[in-house]
Amino acid sequence: MRSLNLNYLESIRLSTSQASTLKKIGEFQGKQALFARQTPEILQSLKQLAQVESSESSNRIEGVTAPPHRVKALVLDATKPQNRSEQEIAGYRDALELIHESAEYMAFSIPTVRQMHSLMYRYLPDEAGQWKHKDNEIVEIHPDGTRDIRFVPVLAAETAESMETFVRNYARAIDQEHIEPLVVIPLTILDFLCVHPFRDGNGRVSRLVTLLLLYHFDYQVGRYISLERIVEESKTTYYEALKRSSQRWHEGEHDPYPWMNYFWGVLLRAYREFEQRVGEIRTTKISKTEQIRMAVDRRVGPFAISDIERECPHISRDMIKLVLRDLRDQGVIVGQGKGRGAKWIRNAQSRIKNQT
Repeated sequence: MRSLNLNYLESIRLSTSQASTLKKIGEFQGKQALFARQTPEILQSLKQLAQVESSESSNRIEGVTAPPHRVKALVLDATKPQNRSEQEIAGYRDALELIHESAEYMAFSIPTVRQMHSLMYRYLPDEAGQWKHKDNEIVEIHPDGTRDIRFVPVLAAETAESMETFVRNYARAIDQEHIEPLVVIPLTILDFLCVHPFRDGNGRVSRLVTLLLLYHFDYQVGRYISLERIVEESKTTYYEALKRSSQRWHEGEHDPYPWMNYFWGVLLRAYREFEQRVGEIRTTKISKTEQIRMAVDRRVGPFAISDIERECPHISRDMIKLVLRDLRDQGVIVGQGKGRGAKWIRNAQSRIKNQT
């Protein structure tokens, strides 16, 4: 499509800063095998946490939610979904698992894209894997309830042909022109979202396609660090980058750099987080209790149990809860709220006392 048109690709010029970013990502990629050889048990722990976070965050971005304990049970224990939200989360889990296990055998093709959508909706009576039958719009809903049309995707009648052209142009860019994958991949995702081929689920499929294409070029960080969580945590920037880069897309006169810069930033953050977690866990010899205490000590502002889980993926949630209760009883932290939205925060007086 528009971004993968050869003339458009040839017009892209990277700044010194952008070239430096791609170099840093390449350097991080080179360390993957070293971590995998030295710390397999840690990587398994990170992988499980990433699967839970990815299934939860990718759906939550689209307003599909479930209690954290249910998401964990659905992803790690394959618990039977009990409602529509859980059915959508379970479907995303299945698509995610397929990519993790079989990415090298999954060519980027129309059947593959449709298969991912079908898996996402396998527990629902929706038209899974079918192109949209009606024209759709990407709408921005403001806090006061007003709505603005942010982008008008490709018409339903043109979707099938557009997707065929889209996949064909991707293959030419990669296989014939040998254009840098870290340039082609974000532009592929941009074009997919501008086509918006399905009635629903386009955002989630785009994140699955992202993981698949990164795997094809040995960018394995999405196996251990949830790219979807990072997108959710930077959701405002995500939507702003898409909005800016989709303007004048239909005319082929759009600016790809806001979206490309955002995409590379997500990947770079994921690799930095990956290195930090593996490095800290691999080198530390302290007890699990002390690791949790250190993670709490590093927090600035309110934090949830899930924040500590991300820093200590090899430690069970029950253990983390136990240590947090002990810290609360000691006056080191204070609880804020109850239930799913409960947070903790450091006691300022306790912090000052510990520093003197």
